[in-house]
Amino acid sequence: MENSNSIANEKIIQDLLPQKFGKSGKIWTGILVAFCLVGLFAYYRQLRYGLIVTSMRDYVSWGIYISNFVFFVAISLVGSLITAVFRLADVHWSTPLTRIAEIIAVAAIIFASLIIIVDMGSPERFYNLFIHGRLQSPIIWDVIVITTYFFISILLLYFPLLPDIQILLRFKEKSGKRLHKFYGFIGSFWKGTPEQFKLSEKAINILCITIIPVAFSIHTVTSWLFATTYRPGWDSTNFGAYFISGAFLVGAGGVVVAMYIFRKSYHLEKYITADHFEKMGRIVVLLALLYLYFNVNEYLVPAFKMKKSEEAHLNGLFTGEFAPLFWFAISVGMLIPIVILLFKKGRRPLPVFIAGIMVVVGAWFKRYLIVTPTLLHPFLPMTNVPDNYRHYFPSWEEWAIALGSLAGAMLVITILSRIFPIIPIQETITEQHENAE
Repeated sequence: MENSNSIANEKIIQDLLPQKFGKSGKIWTGILVAFCLVGLFAYYRQLRYGLIVTSMRDYVSWGIYISNFVFFVAISLVGSLITAVFRLADVHWSTPLTRIAEIIAVAAIIFASLIIIVDMGSPERFYNLFIHGRLQSPIIWDVIVITTYFFISILLLYFPLLPDIQILLRFKEKSGKRLHKFYGFIGSFWKGTPEQFKLSEKAINILCITIIPVAFSIHTVTSWLFATTYRPGWDSTNFGAYFISGAFLVGAGGVVVAMYIFRKSYHLEKYITADHFEKMGRIVVLLALLYLYFNVNEYLVPAFKMKKSEEAHLNGLFTGEFAPLFWFAISVGMLIPIVILLFKKGRRPLPVFIAGIMVVVGAWFKRYLIVTPTLLHPFLPMTNVPDNYRHYFPSWEEWAIALGSLAGAMLVITILSRIFPIIPIQETITEQHENAE
């Protein structure tokens, strides 16, 4: 019996060890690096010539950068959705998904922080937040909760990795000299004793309990950056719940996209099964319905009252210049995924993957629509301003930086999936033994 268990364990380890990039992996990494380099060049131009290289002006002072920031903050919620909630609820089927979720959360929160510095224009202004910050400002609240969330996310990725690092240290010839040294640096102290496992489990539970209110805080405070501003479209008490429900949806959508890609790329069909897609499909459709409810609430009530200050903003979204983008975001980000995922056939791996892509793409455009139209319809109408102040379309530098940041987040996910097992090895072995018993 012990011998058969040992053979089964070795098979799981061999299946789940990090794999070197093949040809397609190298091409994918090269494309991401190219996008990042173009983004860095565009940022160099912005640093050299100032924010004048962007299309942001007096009215649209938050453009595509803040749209990207809100998107990254939203998708980072996946760390608490999958890891914390499922761990605390003792949901064992989610084990193959937890590390994927943790890696996405870390990558997203890194670039959420960086894109804010980009938006400031001069990066040294970030220092002023700490020496001249005012506690009354929601911006300071955001800095505090993002920093807290970042460190908790890092720890929530690191602690469950320790037993797997002990396994990786046994395969020096496969990982290579440099990676072996790195594994030794971050995890050689782990011996796998019962005391260490007990302490690690306790620490993970504390982090899971802590990260849930912090995750809710980060999205609520981000919504308050908008809601505490007296502007049509943002002057809403619904914004906190609206942002959180949207973050849960795009986070879950990001997970199912990553699940499918890693499953195909690393041949993990035995570990990420059709049943996982079935269950995640149910979660996504539930979250899409919840977010659709908050969208109806967000737009129907102001549209019913149609106050003068809201009229131009709402008309611009429903029938005006932003209408194609608005209805695209609603349809692709919520309605079509709901229709796909309500049916059992739609919860197979490929349809769930397609619905996940729709959710993520729709979510990005939704964040763009939260930021830009409101800024173009201020409470006091624009008078005596140049015509280009009345419209906003990002410059190539803004597009390059935004796409570079998205590519950077995907590059972090790609590198972490090359360094660490994308599915927890030790947890998988433990669950296999428990199921066998």
